[in-house]
Order: sequence, then C-alpha cells, then structure tokens
Amino acid sequence: MDSRSADSEYIFYADESGDHSLRSIDPAYPVFSLSLCGFKKTTYCSRIVPRFQALKFRYFGHDAIILHEHDIRKQNGAFRILTDRVVRESFLDDLSDCLTNAPFKIFSTVIYKLDLKLDLFPENPYAISLRISLQHVCGFLKRNGQFGKRTYFIFEKRGTKEDGELELEFRRIVSGQNDLSLPLDRFEIVFCDKKANSTGMQIADLTARPIGLSVFRKNQTNRAFELIRGKLHRGRRYSRPSQGIIVP
Repeated sequence: MDSRSADSEYIFYADESGDHSLRSIDPAYPVFSLSLCGFKKTTYCSRIVPRFQALKFRYFGHDAIILHEHDIRKQNGAFRILTDRVVRESFLDDLSDCLTNAPFKIFSTVIYKLDLKLDLFPENPYAISLRISLQHVCGFLKRNGQFGKRTYFIFEKRGTKEDGELELEFRRIVSGQNDLSLPLDRFEIVFCDKKANSTGMQIADLTARPIGLSVFRKNQTNRAFELIRGKLHRGRRYSRPSQGIIVP
C-alpha cells in the first residue's frame, strides 16, 4: 500500500501563550492558552505558505524572518521597522489579510488559572488543554473521513525535560486516557525547532495570545482575535472540573 494513502489530509501545529504553572500565577496574564491549528495539506502548500513567504519578501527582503507575535508586538529585532507608523499599519494590514484569507481551523482551550486552582485539580493547565483540543481534533477528523490515518501534530521544541514531559502526556492521552475513553489511533507528535521557520508554527504563535486575551480581557478591543474568531472550532468541552476551563 502507498504510504501516502495512510496519511491524513490534515496537519496540526501547536503553540501556547502563558505558562502552565499553578504555583506562581502572573496577575497581569493569569491564563494559559493552547492554539492547535489544523490545515489541509494541499491548501497549506498551494495557498497559505506562498502568501506568508511573499509577505516576508515584501517587508524584509528575504524569507528567513520568523513571524513571532511577541517580537512583532514589542518591535524587536528585524521588526524595528514597525516603529515607523506607516510601515507598521501597512504590515499589520497585510499580515491580517494573510491570516484572514488562510483556510484553517483552530482547536483551542484556555485555562483561567485562578479559577482552576480553586478546584484543586491535579492536572496542569497544559495537560487539560491538550486533552480537550486533541479530542476536538478527533471529532473533526471523523467528520472528514480522516480518523485512523496517520496524523502529525507539530510542537515547538522547548527543552529536553519539557519536551519529554509533553510527549509523555501526549502519548498517555492518545492511548485512550481521555474523556472519550477512546484510543486516538495514529496521532503522532513531532518537535520542531523555531529556527525551522515553519509557517504553520508561526500561525499558531500568532493566534495563541489573542485567544488568551479574549478570555482574560474579554471587554477589551482585540483586533487579532476578531480576525481569527470565525476559524475557531466549536464543540463540546469534555472537561472536568467546570471552573477555569474555557473553549472560546
């Protein structure tokens, strides 16, 4: 059998915003947001990546630049060009256009850590968010006839210890230790260095914080979130306890 026929038509890229500690909670950002972005591979290759590459060439003259939400917001490094108001507005408009016109789905979970801590829940926010988001992906793949095919989930490398803990949690969830009591057959985890300059990883990075802010500061203007609101997957939460766990 052609090995390609065993692969899912979809690929998923993950990034998070905020830390997952319940011991030390930052009052300025007491949330943990996981953004799991799903793309149809053919569309990703033919439409999404070329548009983001063109954006990089237009503003930086090369495509080695990495679109990092924090650096864009703080105008760090190569993004110092954004201190010019005209350039900044033009760049943000073009970046917004790339995101708006990119067909993808976001499987996201936000943990409001102060509420979760009150429930004395044993799992950390990353484990809860990952379990819920993977369960939503399972439903999506079933509806699209792709469940049971090999599906890759790309996570950013953070360090040997952190990556080992995340891989262990991922494999525990997909083995059937989840709220569906269902093995998530052929879900595969891959760790990717940010320097690999993956477009999917950068899109996940650009979406994680706006989603977190939509929960923590829901009455504040959030232009970035409005761009991606329609891409959010809506499904059952599959979570216990109820406090502190939000599926936007």
